[in-house]
Amino acid sequence: MLTLSKILHKEGKAIGFVPTMGYLHQGHVALAKTAKKHTDSVVMSIFVNPIQFGPSEDFEKYPRNLKRDEELAGAAGVDILFYPSVKEMYPEGYSTYVNVEKLADGLCGAKRPGHFKGVTTVVAKLLNVVKPDVAYFGQKDAQQALVIKKMVEDLNIDVEVKILATVRHEDGLAMSSRNAYLSDSERQDAAILYQSLKKAESLVSGGERNPGKIVHVIQDMISVKPSAKIDYISIVDAKNLKDVATIKGETLIALAVFIGKTRLIDNVIINAK
Repeated sequence: MLTLSKILHKEGKAIGFVPTMGYLHQGHVALAKTAKKHTDSVVMSIFVNPIQFGPSEDFEKYPRNLKRDEELAGAAGVDILFYPSVKEMYPEGYSTYVNVEKLADGLCGAKRPGHFKGVTTVVAKLLNVVKPDVAYFGQKDAQQALVIKKMVEDLNIDVEVKILATVRHEDGLAMSSRNAYLSDSERQDAAILYQSLKKAESLVSGGERNPGKIVHVIQDMISVKPSAKIDYISIVDAKNLKDVATIKGETLIALAVFIGKTRLIDNVIINAK
């Protein structure tokens, strides 16, 4: 892959990169289509990264379907599909990791120790191999996006990071590979995540600035659903992810909720003037 990237750059072609863990959905497709519009060659990686999964998480059962992924990627305009093996990414004796402090400590970082260390390590490696001009990520993983942007900035990695809007189903549920785990009834319950975030948006638009009150409203809405168990609801500054005492400026409302055994995340960014 590195040799191919060098050839593309020598030909003067700009490389757009979409890193994924596969089991593609329309969110990934949207990233690839945007990359196709703005760069000459689109590379998509498919790699289920073992070091970002905790001991009791779903690495082994994470959905995989390479043939389907190849078809979707091709239809989206992906030029190169890169799917390295675990041994290629982490050969015997591998011992180097990348860790972004502070931004990775709260929200999902607090609930999934070591997760972002795994994410930043693999993304740094992929960026070094693919050598893209632009890398594309989704807003659904808001904390991940900020952490990766910080890593790129701090390590002087020569790539532009673009964050694109969350792609949603008709009922508002954010596209996610893990949605495949949901039963029919759980899938119906899962729609409450975005509904509660939209309610929070409307409260802020109406003048509410107390984060505690908004969190309670979200809790009450989600708790009604029989399969839902809240992992966290946080209202933080959208740039540094610190808790806010009063909602003002650009604010991130983020949540993680178990629907049955499936952990789903979602968020909205509001600008309270």
